[in-house]
Amino acid sequence: MAPSIAEIPEKTENAPITVPVKAVEGSAEATKIRRVIEEEGGKTTASYPNYLPVWDHNEKYPVLEPFEHVEHGLNADPTFKDLLPSSSKITKLTPSTGSEVTGVQLSKLSAAGKDQLALLVAQRKVVAFRDQDFADLPIQEALDFGGYFGRHHIHPTSGNPEGYPEIHLVHRDGSKSEFESFLANRNSAVGWHSDVTYEQQPPGTTFLYIFDGPEAGGDTAFVNQVEAYNRLSPALKERLHGLKAVHSGFEQAEGSRSRGGVVRREPVQTEHPLVRTHPATGEKALFVNGGFTRSIVGLRKEESDALLGFLLNHVGRGIDYQVRVRWAPKTVVVWDNRVTAHSAIVDWITGERRHLARITPQAERPYETPYVSEPEPKPEVFKA
Repeated sequence: MAPSIAEIPEKTENAPITVPVKAVEGSAEATKIRRVIEEEGGKTTASYPNYLPVWDHNEKYPVLEPFEHVEHGLNADPTFKDLLPSSSKITKLTPSTGSEVTGVQLSKLSAAGKDQLALLVAQRKVVAFRDQDFADLPIQEALDFGGYFGRHHIHPTSGNPEGYPEIHLVHRDGSKSEFESFLANRNSAVGWHSDVTYEQQPPGTTFLYIFDGPEAGGDTAFVNQVEAYNRLSPALKERLHGLKAVHSGFEQAEGSRSRGGVVRREPVQTEHPLVRTHPATGEKALFVNGGFTRSIVGLRKEESDALLGFLLNHVGRGIDYQVRVRWAPKTVVVWDNRVTAHSAIVDWITGERRHLARITPQAERPYETPYVSEPEPKPEVFKA
């Protein structure tokens, strides 16, 4: 999904962003601006036309600079008293992964409530909040809310609302032709990924909210990477610790260029540990995904392909630690990008628009804590 924003290297949680370099009008670099609303003839059925995507080929951002991330879930009150009042209701979607909340208005949360939100999402991995006013807020207010959780990330290739490059937009028209084009070289819409893990500091607490969606279909699936790690044998866990993998943004940039799309920032690749530790919960999680993880450092290609292939298959087939979130009007889904992967489900051909916005605060650089050996399970003794 998204990358990040070029910013002044200031040691604050929300360092100010730099102004993008605009190409000189009439120069070779000055190119087109694509607007969906213009492609729809200036008239649109979109419920929120101010959120329709724009791709400005003139905007270029410099490389990202490191920043100091503050983890708000670290010292949050685990009773969640400022987040979940007695009038609210929280329901588990599966035993290990995902919850749904009603009776809470995210935009009204206090600082303590936001801290507890970060902790709840870290614990449950993904939380769907219903009946939210996010879509109706001025865009800058929505960004101000998201900016509490980290520095905003500007995606290098996606569309955004005009004037707000920090918003990553998801937009499909749901036509049969688009569906057939999407599946032209694949058998399934499933594409597990964690957002922009090629960045040195990938996203943490992440927000996605909906404007329009099909009556049925277009769900989002999430997989719990902590539970995926927990299911591995102690011997394999121990072997994975200390290994790093290469995460690359080059393929995403090339894919955009090949379609005539934008590339606002030159692509990068970064090495991250195969197993990362969450700073608020201390949980260990697999940190690999099919979208951006390319190889394991220090292994020969056949070895890397085999081990990485096993891990990705393990994540993808783990239906018992996955959850499927169904979208409904006024829903905001919040997930922790550090310990999950997700996939959109492209399964409708009714021509209904699927239109969502993502706010993507960056977090700390992934790190791992030492492996702690686990006691071998004792064999059961048969008793008559």
